[in-house]
Amino acid sequence: MTYFIIMRGPLGVGKSAISENLAKILNAEHISLDKVLEKHNLDKGDEKLGCIPPQNFIRADELILPYAESVLKKGRIVIFDGCFYHREQIDDLLTKLKEYRNYAFTLKAPLEVCIQRDAGRKRVYGDGAAAAVHGLVSRFDYGTLIDTSGKTIEATIKEILTHLPR
Repeated sequence: MTYFIIMRGPLGVGKSAISENLAKILNAEHISLDKVLEKHNLDKGDEKLGCIPPQNFIRADELILPYAESVLKKGRIVIFDGCFYHREQIDDLLTKLKEYRNYAFTLKAPLEVCIQRDAGRKRVYGDGAAAAVHGLVSRFDYGTLIDTSGKTIEATIKEILTHLPR
C-alpha cells in the first residue's frame, strides 16, 4: 500500500530519529525538510514573522515533490519529517499529493524535554530556538498526537505503527 507520512513536531522532540528508524522498518524513503531548507538556503527567518516564512517551506515542498512522487509511484512509502509549524505547508503537500493516502503525526514533549534533547545533539540549536519552534508548532495539532516524553525511540515507533496499515 502506497502512502505518505507527515511527521511533525518541535525541535528536539525526536522527529528525525523516529522518522529514520521508521523508514528502515517500512522500507520507506525518509525526506528531511530541515535538510532541504538548509541546502537551498531557505532556512532563514523573517524578522517580522519571527520565523521561517511559509513560502520557504512551500518552496522546499516544490523542490522535493518530483522525487517524492517518483518514490510513491513505485509503490513505496515516503516519510516527510519537519516542524510543519505553518498549516499552509501541510495543506500544500496534501493538495499536491491528493491521489495518495496520508497519515500525519504530531510528536509532543514538554519544552524542557526538547531543550534537554537538543543540548545532547552534535549540532545544538539552543534554548531560544527550541522555545521558539516549540511555541510555533504548539499553535495547532494535526493528525495523531504522540507524546514522546519518557519513551524510547522504539516505543514511540511501536505506537506509530499501530496507526498505520500493515
